[in-house]
Amino acid sequence: MKIFNRILKIALIIIILTITLGNNLYITVGASVNYQQKLPIRIGFFTRDINDDYIMFLRKGFEDIQKNNPGKVVFSFYNANFDESTQNTDMENALKKGIDLILLDAVNLLELRGLISKIEEYNVPVVVFNRIPFTLDTIKFYKKAFYVGSDSVKAGMLQGKMIVNVWKNHKELIDKNNDGVLQYIMLVGEELNETAINRSAYSILTIQETRIKTENLASPILGWNKESAFNTMSALLIRYDKKIEAIISNDDTMAIGAVEALQNFGYNKGNKLRSIPVVGVDGVSEAKELISKGFMLGTASQNPVDIVNAIYTVGMNLVYGRNPIEGISKPYILDESGVAVYFPYEEYTGPMFK
Repeated sequence: MKIFNRILKIALIIIILTITLGNNLYITVGASVNYQQKLPIRIGFFTRDINDDYIMFLRKGFEDIQKNNPGKVVFSFYNANFDESTQNTDMENALKKGIDLILLDAVNLLELRGLISKIEEYNVPVVVFNRIPFTLDTIKFYKKAFYVGSDSVKAGMLQGKMIVNVWKNHKELIDKNNDGVLQYIMLVGEELNETAINRSAYSILTIQETRIKTENLASPILGWNKESAFNTMSALLIRYDKKIEAIISNDDTMAIGAVEALQNFGYNKGNKLRSIPVVGVDGVSEAKELISKGFMLGTASQNPVDIVNAIYTVGMNLVYGRNPIEGISKPYILDESGVAVYFPYEEYTGPMFK
């Protein structure tokens, strides 16, 4: 009888294990099927201006990712053309139709929290990029939000450093009126924008810290636009003519517009005596080409490939519930808030005064 009871217990254990393993096998297969059904991951790229030089480079990077991952990811690109209502409508439509990840360059950073709150309602991950929010609290409240970008303070400091170096080494060419004061034009991207504010302020602070006296001739707000920079600099050249000794731009796009205006007036064509140093930020290819030819002084350069890969990696990590920074390649700096990573800049200069 005891032997029979043991056999019966063993048989029951085997039956239970068989059912359990079978259920587990069913769950595993089911999960695999669900994973396959989720592909491709639908990613919405929402930006203020799809024609911005830096944004165009990012878009190309994401298009390459899609090309190299057929059937796995599909990008849709939305251009707000600086219109907040257009961006809001595009995003709401995409959320209603179904989207797995949002990459966001917000038109209005002051309304960023409200925008992310709307995204949160649909439980969709979002990676904010390009311009840093005024405060990371606007994204920190949502566990599926993250920021990938750059340190605007460091960018401004690097711009200032480039101007300091050329002033110290070639002052006789820069200080056109020999008054010992650097007269400059600041090309501002936006008025109420943390990125623009930091780049403007810290470029000048860096110059002034070396005891170089400065005078701001003008600080036009140009909306990060090359055509606006060209037209405004053309007017400023007529107004100030030989007083302008440096042009500091919040980004390369406006810097390129400024160089084109200068060349239209006979400046920055290779003659050191007829050259005005222009510095930008980003390191876009057109700016680097101007720098290599000696038509532009330099840029605070960043490797956009690193940014593209980081935005994509963080986004996919959020989609699959992983640590947001898992798999991101160095170099980057994790913000103490835990919801942002910054990539460094490096100086990129050419032979303008050499």
